[in-house]
Formats: sequence, C-alpha cells, structure tokens
Amino acid sequence: MNDTFGITPITDGILSYRMTGEQPLEGTTAIVTGASAGIGEQTARVLAADGAAVVLAARRERRLEDLADELESAHDTTAVAVPTDVTEEREVESLVEETVETFGGVDVLVNNAGTARGSDVTDLETDEYRTMMETNVDGVFFATRAALPSLIERDGHLVFVGSFAGQYPRPFNPVYAATKWAVRGFALSVEASVGPEGVAVTVVNPSEVRTEFGSEEGEPFEERFEPGEVTEPEEVAEAIGFAVRQDGSTLSEIDVYRRDKLGFF
Repeated sequence: MNDTFGITPITDGILSYRMTGEQPLEGTTAIVTGASAGIGEQTARVLAADGAAVVLAARRERRLEDLADELESAHDTTAVAVPTDVTEEREVESLVEETVETFGGVDVLVNNAGTARGSDVTDLETDEYRTMMETNVDGVFFATRAALPSLIERDGHLVFVGSFAGQYPRPFNPVYAATKWAVRGFALSVEASVGPEGVAVTVVNPSEVRTEFGSEEGEPFEERFEPGEVTEPEEVAEAIGFAVRQDGSTLSEIDVYRRDKLGFF
C-alpha cells in the first residue's frame, strides 16, 4: 500500500482511506449482517472508524456484544448488537425497525451474511441446499426489502458481498456459486431500479478470503491458507468502506482477488 487516497493507519491496524482526523461517515447509521466474524466484523470496524453508528447483526450474540463494546471504546460512535438470523423474515424486519427507531433511519446496509455447504450436486443434501439458498439469497432479499424505504429516504448505500464464484463458472460447489450469481443479478437489477431515487448500490466480489468460511465442511479458509496467500478480510472491508464513502457516485462492482486468481483462466 502507498499514500494514494490519503491512506493512514488506524489503531487496530486496518487501513483507512479517510483524511487524517476526519470521519466522513459521521452522522450516518450502518447495518452489517454477518458481523460476528470475518468480512462483516472487519467492515464494522472500518465503518465505525469513519464515524458511522453501527448495528451489528448475526446469530452469535456474545460475539456481537463484545465487538460493540470494542467499537465504542475505540471510536467516538455508537455500536449496537442485534442478534439476527437472516433466514427468518420477521427477525430481519425487527432488525431494521429497531435501527430506524433508535437512529432515525438506515444510511448503509451491508448484506454480508452467507454460508457454503456441501460440494457436488449429486452429494448435496436437500437441507444443505436449502440452507445456502435461505441464507445467501432469501436473507439478502429480506434485508434489502426491509431497509430500502429508509435508504431511499436518506439517499443511502446498499452493499452486497458477492463472490468470484458469482462471476465465473466453476467445477465445484455449483449451488453456492448459483446463490452468488443470484445475489449479483439481484443487486445490479436493484441498482437500476433505485439508482434514480438516490440510492448507491455496490457489489464487492472477493475470491478466497482468510475467514471462518468453509468451517461447516471442515477446515476453514483462515487455517487452510497462510497469511498473505489469499485475500484478508480487512482488504474486503476497506473496499466496502471506500465504496460507501463516495458521495454522489456509485461504484457498481469492486473485485478483490488474490493476485494470481485470473491466471487459472
């Protein structure tokens, strides 16, 4: 990294694009799903460092509460833990309702919660298929639908964490890939719909990221790959933060790949 865009280190080691001493998201409120670990956790750190009040949504309540305490101690902002299962329509609606009641509205929604289970189509159990669809597709729809009225009212920003798997055909885990193709198609179509109403929409497409991803099936990526071998969650979080900081422009898609990824094609 260099000093392009005014990059400055912040206390927890994440890099921020904001100008020194400024908080470009001060006065805004952001919901981050899947905030208890990985990309979601690091995104919450970036947005809080930029001054946003952050609503942390995931199923693991204790981890959310610990992160909320940490963010409030480290930054001059507010962080709230709201345990949420994105596959449950009513829980997602309550998440948005609580955010609007507490902060007056939603300025940023980061649709990050997701899961991958199984691999080959012939071996994939029906419950694994449904879990991926319900989490990766239904959950994104529920959150987007609930938050859109407030995002439109406040000229907000809607972020979807997509995937390399949602852009290129792949020979393994085609159902996971299908969910990410669905997310990307949905996001870009929503962009066409609500862009004229002042809502920015961004899809961030990472390749492998060193997180808990893959733990449902055995070895998580954070153990499978060495530091520096693939993308780190902080890098994806910074891409999200950079998109959200734009005023009046939409960064429609941001690809965050390991440097040799396209060499396989």
